[in-house]
Amino acid sequence: MLGPPLLAFAIVYLASLVALFISSFWAVDPFTTEIVRHWNLDNYRTIFQSSAYRTIALRTIGIAAAVTLTDAVLAFPFAYFMARIARPRSRAVLFVLVLLPLWSSYLVRVYIWRLILNENGVLNWTLRKLGLPAAHLAYSNWAVWLTFSYVWLPFMILPVYGALERIPESLVEASRDLGAKSFQTFRRVVLPLALPGVVAGSIFTFALTLGDYVTPMLAGGSSSQFIGNVVYGSVGIANNVPFAAAFAAIPLAVMAVYLLIARRMGAFEAM
Repeated sequence: MLGPPLLAFAIVYLASLVALFISSFWAVDPFTTEIVRHWNLDNYRTIFQSSAYRTIALRTIGIAAAVTLTDAVLAFPFAYFMARIARPRSRAVLFVLVLLPLWSSYLVRVYIWRLILNENGVLNWTLRKLGLPAAHLAYSNWAVWLTFSYVWLPFMILPVYGALERIPESLVEASRDLGAKSFQTFRRVVLPLALPGVVAGSIFTFALTLGDYVTPMLAGGSSSQFIGNVVYGSVGIANNVPFAAAFAAIPLAVMAVYLLIARRMGAFEAM
């Protein structure tokens, strides 16, 4: 039964990754703009020798890590309340509140945050009413970070909630019976058992942020380019598919390293 889906996965996904990796070693003729299938490392040299491309890559990875950490800090107490404290009716309401943003368009949510952070938006209007200076967050890396943290937060809450819900109450009671305080119980019992959910959610938030190019373009403007923006411009404007493939290989390599680290930590085995 798994044969056809695995075959489709191998053809559609794995074969496309192989083709992407192979094409990253090709070049483009500067006169005819045709792809020259001559193996070389020029695309990778351009990326690592150019300070602009290095800055874009580091900005993408840094904001992806910041978004992942922010969502983990916000999602854990929220998911803990849903799984361990809230009553069934309150839990259902919280579930609806978490899933409700996912029912709207991704672009609508990005544009809403663009309006909130605008110079004449809700945030600056509220700050002025309170007698505080304007934040001036529009079209900056801060705006991209805030927008990403909001958009991907449900993808962190749900896995963490699932991990916390599966923790047997008997383990928590046993820890208390042995004299452990609340913080010790949380650190030695709850947090290790919930770690797989945090890792699963971080994979979603980190990977989705690495590959996105719409939010940086709309919320960050020209001063907040991501790897996805460079890939999009290289394919659609410059028609330099090999360079786009080489730059797109960077987030793939970063995610591969992250998954290997998560596996060595034993997160996958604990799922």
